[in-house]
Amino acid sequence: MNVVNEKCILPEEFCKRMRRLMGEEAEEFFRSYEKERVYGLRYNPLKFESREIFERKLSAAAGWELAPVPWCLEGYYYQPSDQPGKHPWHEAGAYYIQEPSAMSAVELLDAKPGEKILDLCAAPGGKTTQIAGKMQGQGLLVSNECYANRARILAQNVERMGICNAVVLNESTEHLAQGFFAFFDRILVDAPCSGEGMFRKDPKAAREWSLEHVEQCAVRQHEILSHAAEMLRPGGVLVYSTCTFAPQENEECLAWFLKKYPQFSLEKVDLAEQYFSSGGVPAKIQRELGKTYRLWPHKLSGEGHFAARLVKADVCGEKERMVAAGLSGRAKKERKTGNKGEDARRKEALRFFQEFEEQALQLKMEEQGQRYVLFSEQLYLLPEEMPPLDGFKVVRAGLHLGTCKKNRFEPSHALALYLHSRQARQYVELTEGEPLKYLHGETVSCGGQKGWTLVGTAGLPLGWGKAQNGIVKNHYPKGLRICY
Repeated sequence: MNVVNEKCILPEEFCKRMRRLMGEEAEEFFRSYEKERVYGLRYNPLKFESREIFERKLSAAAGWELAPVPWCLEGYYYQPSDQPGKHPWHEAGAYYIQEPSAMSAVELLDAKPGEKILDLCAAPGGKTTQIAGKMQGQGLLVSNECYANRARILAQNVERMGICNAVVLNESTEHLAQGFFAFFDRILVDAPCSGEGMFRKDPKAAREWSLEHVEQCAVRQHEILSHAAEMLRPGGVLVYSTCTFAPQENEECLAWFLKKYPQFSLEKVDLAEQYFSSGGVPAKIQRELGKTYRLWPHKLSGEGHFAARLVKADVCGEKERMVAAGLSGRAKKERKTGNKGEDARRKEALRFFQEFEEQALQLKMEEQGQRYVLFSEQLYLLPEEMPPLDGFKVVRAGLHLGTCKKNRFEPSHALALYLHSRQARQYVELTEGEPLKYLHGETVSCGGQKGWTLVGTAGLPLGWGKAQNGIVKNHYPKGLRICY
């Protein structure tokens, strides 16, 4: 073992390999583990129109001193003493706490509004929420996680950040590939890995590391990349990233992939060229892999990461054309299918929702370019681009609007976090001390409002309440209530 300090003990075999790879530079690399880790957050562009507005409002609300993350417009470094995870703005989805280097992969992806994008290994949701911010509610974002408990956490973070156009699935990559052949414009594979880049952040990862685990991860990454290749349309973009230094999981993995899938090629990214180091270690690997990127903890303020951007040749084969036509046809058929009983229940649910909408909202949800779907008593607004999901394990389908109960509609917490305060007919701005009372589940005072009321702080909705006689009955979900 190589003892860096009492918190971080680096595995001996890991140190030997890093010395072989880095030569004299390895000692500088090892010294980076003696430094304190850095902390980062990203503001949510679905909640703030600009970086300047976020900074101004946060300064007034919290007074934190933030420093920009140079490779991410929405990213900031913060001091751990600020404890942003224990501030009401966190529950309002104003920002997402994320390690700064982890913000790099989505910057390489360069997501655009209106596209169909897949985050293939998405939990806990940092990169999904970053992608969603760039999509601005337009297009389709499919976020997948193969482990059920992690998929639920992913769905919670999607909800907290007010995302309306995301579908959260709990599927194997193999099963997903069977239903989405050549479907997506962009795919992010933030692959499960040996986590070597996180040793400073998580000393437990160092204690559990082994060469065998590295090899196991590489095998799994080959499988995941193969399925991703099938789901990307011709001309589409694939970003592969890990938080490890192991060449087997990085450059060697991509060398294998490029040999198996010659229709893919690596592409340089200007932003990465400016801030990150070129990959291609060890040097014996083909020269093309110099277009990959490594984030070294001794060269920047962040943990260890690897990322690469690949483009699929824009050549559409017969299979791609047939599958694309089939997906389009099935989507149209699905929208027309339904028995009379289901249609009647859906119409009744829509009537209840539209009554609520008229009473409580300043906007028409159907004008958002999406469609209503009723699952049992739950009403959802789905992205227009979403194909049929029959046979898939769906954790969250679009935006959950609420529950249709007997002769009434009860809005969801997800709808509250999606809305802006100006979009509600009634909004209660909580004063000093009241946000925490509300998040604890207590009642708060109000003026002369009556009925469903959006409740928030600094113009950021926290949830719903029902106003009557000068107080707001708390409808913040019991499972989310907190005690700081």
